[in-house]
Amino acid sequence: MFERVTSRFPRTSATRTRAAVLAAGLGTSVVLGAGVAAAVDTTAASGAAGAVQAQAAAQSKAAEAQAKAVQAQAAKAEKAAEAKKAAAAKAVQAKKAAKAAAKKKAASWIDPVKSYKLSASFAQNGGMWAHKHSGQDYAVPTGTPVMAAHGGTVVKAGGNGAGDGPAYGNAIVIKHGNKTYSQYAHLSQVNVKVGQVVKTGQKIALSGNTGNSSGPHLHFEIRTTPNYGSAVNPVTFLKSKGVTV
Repeated sequence: MFERVTSRFPRTSATRTRAAVLAAGLGTSVVLGAGVAAAVDTTAASGAAGAVQAQAAAQSKAAEAQAKAVQAQAAKAEKAAEAKKAAAAKAVQAKKAAKAAAKKKAASWIDPVKSYKLSASFAQNGGMWAHKHSGQDYAVPTGTPVMAAHGGTVVKAGGNGAGDGPAYGNAIVIKHGNKTYSQYAHLSQVNVKVGQVVKTGQKIALSGNTGNSSGPHLHFEIRTTPNYGSAVNPVTFLKSKGVTV
């Protein structure tokens, strides 16, 4: 009868082999788990960083938009200020122009002499005239410069009232247009000639006492024709032109 002999060594090896396999498997699982965890951590970190970057970009864009809005508002305010300044300058310029125009209008007609005293007036009665006085007398010394009351063309000049009669002495008549004429009489000297163009304020003669005169003065008329008999009130006329008489 044979005796079965059982060896312990083979069984021990198998057990050890299985233990090693299990240990290796557990090790692999641990390693794989750690890798997965690391991958999850990396993805989360990447997502968080992306969110931060997106938020930063949004904030930067909002700040840029706000800055542009502020700049646009400032540009609008500056443009409005410039427009207001331009309007104010234009108003000042218009005021100056109006003032200059008013001054020019006032200076378009002037008194024929300076430093005078009014004596015989228009339409005044008296023994000096065959009819009522036809002009305004300015009492001034002989030799006082006589000026053109307005620019125009000389149509009469010389003695015998320049054709209107000896009562006027030496005289001048200037045509101003629009059926308006001015006459200067009792002159001591005539400094212009017929056909000559004169400007407002230009010296045309010297005052005197020639003709039918009781003393040195300038006889001044405004007429609607160049001839005697068409005179209008010269003071009223000059005042309508802005002249203080």
